[in-house]
Amino acid sequence: MQSDFYAKELAALKRSGRYRERRIFNEEIIDLASNDYLGLAHNSLLLEETLERLQTLESHASKASMLVNGYTQVHQDFEQGLCDANGFAAGVILGSGFNANIAMIETLVRKGDALFMDEKYHASGVLASKLIDGELHYFSHNCTAELEILLKKSTAKRNIVAVEGIYSMDGDLVPREIIELADRYNALLILDEAHSSGVIGANLMGILDHYDITVKPNHIKMGTLGKAYGSFGAYILASEHIVDFLINRAKPIIYATAPSLFDTLLGHKALEYIQKNSDILSAEIMLRQSIVKEILGVEVEGLIVPVEISDNRKVMEIQKILLEKKLLVGAIRQPTVPQAIIRFIARLGLRETEFRAACFSIKDAIDSVK
Repeated sequence: MQSDFYAKELAALKRSGRYRERRIFNEEIIDLASNDYLGLAHNSLLLEETLERLQTLESHASKASMLVNGYTQVHQDFEQGLCDANGFAAGVILGSGFNANIAMIETLVRKGDALFMDEKYHASGVLASKLIDGELHYFSHNCTAELEILLKKSTAKRNIVAVEGIYSMDGDLVPREIIELADRYNALLILDEAHSSGVIGANLMGILDHYDITVKPNHIKMGTLGKAYGSFGAYILASEHIVDFLINRAKPIIYATAPSLFDTLLGHKALEYIQKNSDILSAEIMLRQSIVKEILGVEVEGLIVPVEISDNRKVMEIQKILLEKKLLVGAIRQPTVPQAIIRFIARLGLRETEFRAACFSIKDAIDSVK
């Protein structure tokens, strides 16, 4: 009986240097690969405060969908905290950023509508775009002129624009002009803030905060808890009208168990920590940006540092060299990116001397394989 149903496909992946596998890394390794931007996944005080609060609850699990009896005061308090911090009228939390993108895009783009998505939008949004009943148009990355041409030509009932605050692989920001363009054409604007919330803005609340743009009824913000917030889950912030529609129509909200109480409490503690320490955290972020520019010659606007290598085997070799030095960086290959890159995170949590030494090691490793 045949058992190796995908042997040829797996062999092809190995030949092309695109084969992936799960690994458990030694705890002694310096982590520059994860999206723990602010180092909060290692903050023991936030963990202790969360566990203390969790133990006061009658139940430690959500137990059901939000629309049955899984919705609790813990969830509502966090949603309100997010709304207050970001200037939105309403919010809903979900199990993950992947689910949040599926919820927003599959639900909001109806028959007769048109979705305009940046070509570098996250894979979860691309997957969701295959589920919509409306038109789908991709526009060149961060190209305001191309998007305007598409919006001008559109005869759709509703226009929806989907962009990211900071793009996960390139680390660049969506231009202010794209946000203003969506406003001018009264298009719904989906802002995936997975990599920008907690990293940019005067209050570290993301792209609207960064550009000092007042929230408008057409703005929809999605953020994750598994990155800067050091927890797990996601949220969608919007007008009451849009959140009400999502709660009534979005399958990942209706048919999934409500988000974990532990993760929600931990996310709320992280939000309060960021609000209380935004000046200190911002200074630490700027310091790391300056070190990256000084040593590697790369200017970044957030904490994602991409270095193009354009060779799958070379990025794997660089990663191997650095692992031997107890440094973990991302070796990102196709189809995630068009050309292979070394991607590392200038994350907080390391001392300045440690981070400087890590940057020099990365530079040496890259130089050694060129």
